[in-house]
Amino acid sequence: MPNPLAVSIGDPSGIGPDIILASWIQREELGLPKFFVCGDAKFLKRRSVILGLDIKFQEIDKNDTGGFAKDRLPVVPLVNGFIGEPGTSSTEDAAGTIEAIRASVQMVHKNMASAVVTAPINKKNLYDAGFSHPGHTEFLAELSEEYFGEKSRPIMMLAGPDLKVVPVTIHIPLCEVPMALSKNLIEQTGLIVARDLKQKFGILNPRLAISGLNPHAGEGGAIGSEDEKIIRPAIEKLRQAGIDAIGPLPADTMFHPAARKQYDAALCMYHDQALIPAKTLAFDDSVNATLGLPFIRTSPDHGTAYDIAGTGKANPSSFIAALKMANMMVENAN
Repeated sequence: MPNPLAVSIGDPSGIGPDIILASWIQREELGLPKFFVCGDAKFLKRRSVILGLDIKFQEIDKNDTGGFAKDRLPVVPLVNGFIGEPGTSSTEDAAGTIEAIRASVQMVHKNMASAVVTAPINKKNLYDAGFSHPGHTEFLAELSEEYFGEKSRPIMMLAGPDLKVVPVTIHIPLCEVPMALSKNLIEQTGLIVARDLKQKFGILNPRLAISGLNPHAGEGGAIGSEDEKIIRPAIEKLRQAGIDAIGPLPADTMFHPAARKQYDAALCMYHDQALIPAKTLAFDDSVNATLGLPFIRTSPDHGTAYDIAGTGKANPSSFIAALKMANMMVENAN
């Protein structure tokens, strides 16, 4: 049996604890993989009472993640506890949030966990407490180098039941996208995506569809030059590397059902070009899977949702999908 999944608790004031607890309640009914939480058992107990959930907890030794009772949610304790009032962000909880992410990666490195599943964080809250990374992904890249000795280039994939998309550029202003794109960036992204689709998703011959940047993929250079000068040469390099890649394709015709049958993942040039179709097709079931790391990491594709934290209204579907996808990736990688 594979090791359990390590779940980092995320922002304790958001819905992360809610969806973790809701998933635990449904674990047997849904056949979920075993998981433990890097967090604060006393805090989770308080939240379970607020939500009206009858859950027992067990603090476990971080060196023995197999030794926990079947009827108790296992929690690896942190040095930093949580206040975590629902919907009320506190910088006092930032240290624990960061520690939980680090602890989950540590557990995979020590072979005490098979993968990391992260609950949502509030980046601004962490910035206010001195967090120096743009987000989760960049912090995970640093931890990869620290614990695994590998300098990683993490890539965000949004994966749902009917579509996998990768934005080549992510959280930058739209006006900066043309300047940020390069042949090397597109080529390296495609190489990593193809490798991980094969190794972690069990797709033996991955097919990549690569979008253009401009309307109609530039109309042969009539509507912008980037598609012909940057994107097409990068696709040729991917083909020379033996990857089944097509494009540049007009983004407005890439995502209907017949088009999706022609590829396993779509590479898009900017954030919304990728995420709009992904979230339209599977808003509740999409998973953020980080490729390019020396360990497996997934997370739900939503934020902290402070407005419904502690109300019992949070939908755990994306977190449940993240647990299942992490487990599937582990099985394919082994």
